[in-house]
Amino acid sequence: MALTDRTILITGGNSGIGHALARELQARGNRLIITGRKQASLQAVLDDNPGMAGYVLDVTDDAALAAFPARLIAEHPGLDTVILNAGIMEAEDYTATPVDLDVAERTIATNLTAPIRMAAAFLPHLRSRPHAALITVSSGLAFVPKAANPVYSATKAAIHSWTQSLRHQLRDTPVDVHEIAPPLVATDLTPGQSRLAAAMPLQAFTDEVIGLLSRDDIPDEVLVNRVGFQRNAEAEGRYDAAFAMING
Repeated sequence: MALTDRTILITGGNSGIGHALARELQARGNRLIITGRKQASLQAVLDDNPGMAGYVLDVTDDAALAAFPARLIAEHPGLDTVILNAGIMEAEDYTATPVDLDVAERTIATNLTAPIRMAAAFLPHLRSRPHAALITVSSGLAFVPKAANPVYSATKAAIHSWTQSLRHQLRDTPVDVHEIAPPLVATDLTPGQSRLAAAMPLQAFTDEVIGLLSRDDIPDEVLVNRVGFQRNAEAEGRYDAAFAMING
């Protein structure tokens, strides 16, 4: 079903893709709830979007993450859509001595462990709704990785795989499972990314995704045209060329 007249939670909705999707989905008559790790940026979004609800949430804080779903459901019992968008992307160097695992551990906690925990917590409620949706956010790097960001790429490949399994397990429930796989988009996910000429403009990406989410038959994989370069590289026999292009 199209994402219209829904009560939608977007994690990491205070910046980047999450913020853009929250703004556009609210404009289409949905009730939006967002989370953000930083109070200041979260409040700025709420101030600019009257009617939007927000919660400060650090998804790497085990206690906060454990308490959040029950609180949200109690305060927003109409919740029927969860978009697991919060994520981080940082460089790693496995040629260093010693290898620093701090980035890897934080990336796994944010990009993989937190979505799994949140899905497990929210799914009993979502299954009780007449129609519901769980939407993950992976990446084109799930299909062709960026070597400078190996754990980020690996977590997104894991999210892609995990989403397929969830979709199969939930096939006979009211919960539809979708995956948004962005290409390189002009956001501040990494330093300077918003200024890269190769990055897809955020508004163009958002418009294309919202168009797909507004369809009655939302595709399992919500893919803008530009991400086909990565998504289809292996199937089309272009993987080595795509890897070389992404990794310079």
